[in-house]
Amino acid sequence: MISISRYERVNDLGAANSMPIEDMMEKARKLVQRGRVEYIGDNLYNVVGDHGTYTVAKKIDGTVTCNCPGFARKKRCSHSLAVILLPQSGRRHGKRREL
Repeated sequence: MISISRYERVNDLGAANSMPIEDMMEKARKLVQRGRVEYIGDNLYNVVGDHGTYTVAKKIDGTVTCNCPGFARKKRCSHSLAVILLPQSGRRHGKRREL
C-alpha cells in the first residue's frame, strides 16, 4: 500500500496552482464514502468525479495513474488518491454501480 506522504513525493510536481493536498484528500474521502469508486478488474478502477468518469490504474509498485486532465497536468488528482484511500476505508473495493 502506498502512503499519503509517498504519494506526495512520487506524484509531486510542485505546481503552484495545484489543490492543497489536504483539500484533495477530503475530496478523495468523499468519493470513497459516496461509493463513487468502482473496481473493474486488473488493478483498474472507475472513479465518478464531478466532471466525468475516469479510469485509475494501480501499478504493482503502488503508484497510480489517472486519465483525467488534472492528472495529465499535475501528476496528482482526487480520483487517484481515492483509489489509494480505498483499503484504508475498510473496503477492499468500491461499490458496484451502473455508470
